[in-house]
Amino acid sequence: MSPRTTVSIHPYFQPHEGKLAEFISGMAAFVERTRSEDAVLFYDFTVADGIVFCREAYVGGEGALAHLQNVGDLLEKALQIADLIRLEVHGAAVELDKMRKALKDLPVSWFVLETGLEK
Repeated sequence: MSPRTTVSIHPYFQPHEGKLAEFISGMAAFVERTRSEDAVLFYDFTVADGIVFCREAYVGGEGALAHLQNVGDLLEKALQIADLIRLEVHGAAVELDKMRKALKDLPVSWFVLETGLEK
């Protein structure tokens, strides 16, 4: 996994009042759908104080966009019971540029890679 080609997406969801358990039960569908993706590097959910975070990374901007297309219907359903309260996308400028047009209508905070450690 190279920081130069890795794109990570960091969405934070706040389930509506009384909907946290329903949101959590829907996570398995996201994981199962994502399992088939060639470009996924990791994908998991964490929860703290009623906020759900999806920790996910892909090979390149194309891989990240392919994932968003793959889970689009699931995300649409999830957003009926939760608000997207923060969305960060991290990666090299060349990879992020591949995604900007597709995500132009979302409240994305773009984090451009400056330096990193490759192992």
